[in-house]
Amino acid sequence: MTGLFVVFEGGDGVGKSTQTKLLAEWATGQGLDVRVTFEPGDTAAGQLIRRIVLDPATGELDPRAEALLYAADKAHHLYEVVRPALARGELVICDRYVDSMLAYQGAGRVLDLDEVAGIARWATDGLVPDLTVLLDLEPEHAVGAIAEPDRLEQAGADFHQRARRFFLDLAASDPSRYLVLPARDPIERIAEQVRHRVQQELSAQAGKIDP
Repeated sequence: MTGLFVVFEGGDGVGKSTQTKLLAEWATGQGLDVRVTFEPGDTAAGQLIRRIVLDPATGELDPRAEALLYAADKAHHLYEVVRPALARGELVICDRYVDSMLAYQGAGRVLDLDEVAGIARWATDGLVPDLTVLLDLEPEHAVGAIAEPDRLEQAGADFHQRARRFFLDLAASDPSRYLVLPARDPIERIAEQVRHRVQQELSAQAGKIDP
């Protein structure tokens, strides 16, 4: 049995970590085997990459170098964490994935989006989430409220506006695979809608493997 791959996406400070935790708690209560993970940094090698790309002390990086570092994190993360968990039939809940690389390193850094997408596809061997939950919020109400921003969070208002628009464009291009929710809605209301959609995905998956 193959597991289910659910990803939370959106700008910094929109509540992805909170909703990841709530979904994991609910799924565990349903008796599901759950693997909670995140990008970048949920491997030993990834921690080193995370320090480079997010520590303000790193200073300016060539945008292409930054994109390749994120791609390297994804490749190893899938190899070490995500694919083994899916192979075991687990529900994998990931805080950020490929969409963040496209939105930040592609649209945000104004790199060629086709080239960035090609690198991301190669790094992940084309693995696509079963469901992506996009939490949407104006950047000034999200990243703008972070007290001690990291290197990416310091990238500026225009950067984060471009990223937000691109997240929404990605969701609009494949609506069947996305659940777009206003991040300013009450936390429990968001969690309830996420649970409902994940339950639908689980039921659909179960229907595919029934004789």
